[in-house]
Amino acid sequence: MNAPHILVLNGPNLSRLGKREPGIYGHRTLTDINAALEAAFPDVSFEFFQSEDEGEIIERLYDSEDRRSCAGVVLNAGALTHYSIALRDAISAVTLPVVEVHLSNIYAREEFRSKSVISAVCRGVVSGFGEASYHLGVQALLSLAEEGPKQ
Repeated sequence: MNAPHILVLNGPNLSRLGKREPGIYGHRTLTDINAALEAAFPDVSFEFFQSEDEGEIIERLYDSEDRRSCAGVVLNAGALTHYSIALRDAISAVTLPVVEVHLSNIYAREEFRSKSVISAVCRGVVSGFGEASYHLGVQALLSLAEEGPKQ
């Protein structure tokens, strides 16, 4: 059996992890988080992508769908979470299961962060567990893959 392949997509400002507001986002970099995922899930093949550009994130999502290259997507859309109707529409346009993740609890922060325009079109949301949010997102996708296609 082939190893499941998961796309981990990260949006704007996540390239600054480890430097940006460590009291909220921690001291670990995105590279650290990616390495920890590979170590925790040795039977999973990962593809990691981060961009400050909304269009590049949408193109990567579409490309993964078109190539049928992954079992699902773990998505930390960063600020795009709160306003990107284009990203919401892109998630709706693919059949890939997408799990929305956030390092911080977006519902316990500023009011504008408590609204996610993408949650309704994602299979689920994991928020507020720091780096573990990514691990929980991967576990959710693996569980969905075991269940098979959504009826």
